Amino acid sequence: MTYRVRNIGIAIVLAIVAALLTTFYVTNYKRNVQQGEDMVPVYVAAQNIDIGTPGSELSSRKLLKVDHVSRRSVVPGAISEPEQVSQRVAVEAIYAGEQISTNRFRAAEEQGVRAQLKGNLRAFQVAGSEAELLAGTLKAGDRVDVIGAWVFPENSQNHVSRVVLRDLLVLRPPETNQVQSKLGSDPNSPFSAMLAMTDAQTQKFWWVVQNGKWSLQLRPVTDPADTPDSYENSGSLLADGLRPGARRRLNGARR
Repeated sequence: MTYRVRNIGIAIVLAIVAALLTTFYVTNYKRNVQQGEDMVPVYVAAQNIDIGTPGSELSSRKLLKVDHVSRRSVVPGAISEPEQVSQRVAVEAIYAGEQISTNRFRAAEEQGVRAQLKGNLRAFQVAGSEAELLAGTLKAGDRVDVIGAWVFPENSQNHVSRVVLRDLLVLRPPETNQVQSKLGSDPNSPFSAMLAMTDAQTQKFWWVVQNGKWSLQLRPVTDPADTPDSYENSGSLLADGLRPGARRRLNGARR
């Protein structure tokens, strides 16, 4: 009995020794392999990078940092210089610690109007008539103002007009060759254009569309200037340009 127990004990000790030797060998082998690998510098995201982030802003916004990984761990398209994506836009979310790859970026032109939107800027689809949208004249990249007219006070017979919004970017002009007899289309608003507005400007524009009349006016390309803000109504139009005597008679007639 004692002989059998002794043999079992010896077998257990030998098994433990064999396991320890195997573990030591594997650990030592991995260490030697890792020491023999080339470690190369790569750019990784210092923080999350959102879709639509221009590559030109990665350095200025400190969205990049340098890390070192084994050569075999470098992802396809990994950049070696930030300038490699400076003319591109992120089309996929990149999370902190991920390597920066050109595969996550596309040329800004491929993003269409999205490449021109940032912050509180919005793309707003505007439906209107040929005259309201300057169809046939308006081009992408033009700048326009919005002139509006409405009743003030509301539920009265008094009308006012003024320039409501200024210097809006045209993202997409009206298509003058579009079929105007499409089923379900509004015959009074057969055209549409896309303008870039802030979220606050869309509120103003939409109010005028729903409660008054409006039209776009094209701004000059060279040295555009604005007159001081004002408004017009029947009285201001009638009095405009009158001599002092005529203006006094008009004021007397108003009383």
